[in-house]
Amino acid sequence: MTRSGAILLTVLALAACDDFKPAPAAKGPTAAPAAADFKSRISGDLSGYYIPAAPIAVDGYRVKALFLGQSADFAAWEGGSKSGSFAPVMIEFEKDGAETIRVLPKTYEITDGRVRFEGTDPRLGNVAFNGTLDQGALATARRNLGEEAPVLTGTVRAGGTAFGNQKFRWYGGD
Repeated sequence: MTRSGAILLTVLALAACDDFKPAPAAKGPTAAPAAADFKSRISGDLSGYYIPAAPIAVDGYRVKALFLGQSADFAAWEGGSKSGSFAPVMIEFEKDGAETIRVLPKTYEITDGRVRFEGTDPRLGNVAFNGTLDQGALATARRNLGEEAPVLTGTVRAGGTAFGNQKFRWYGGD
C-alpha cells in the first residue's frame, strides 16, 4: 500500500467514527387557524351586544354579553387581520371586583339565522355558543333601540357546564 492510500484509509476510518446527526428540521411559526375555521354569511347588520335575559354563572363569572361585529369586522378577521383583544364575535364574562374575560374565537360560523362560536380561556376552559337568531325580533329590537324581547336563543357551554335554552336580548351599545 502506498503512503497516499494509507492516509486515505486513515481519513475514511476516522470519518466513520463520527456520529453524524442530521440538522433538526426548521421550526417555523405555529400556523394560524385556517380561514375555513371562520365563516360568516350574513346579508344584514347583526352587530351589537346580545345580553342574557337571565344570569348565566360559571365559576363565579357571569356572561356579560355575546358580541357580534359589523360585516367589515368579519371580513377583516377572515382575511387574516386578527387582534389579541378583539374579534367580530366574542363572549365576555365578568366577576364583581375582577377584570372582564373576553373569550375570542377558535372557530365560528355566523349566518342570518345561526350563531356558532368556540373559544378557550385559561380560567373557564372551553367556551362555546350554538344558537338561532330571530330576524324579526332583531329588526323590532333595532327599531325600538333595544326591545326587551329575546332575539337570540341557544346553548352556552363554559367551565364544563352546558346552559341550554338561554335567551338573549339585543343592545346596540353606547
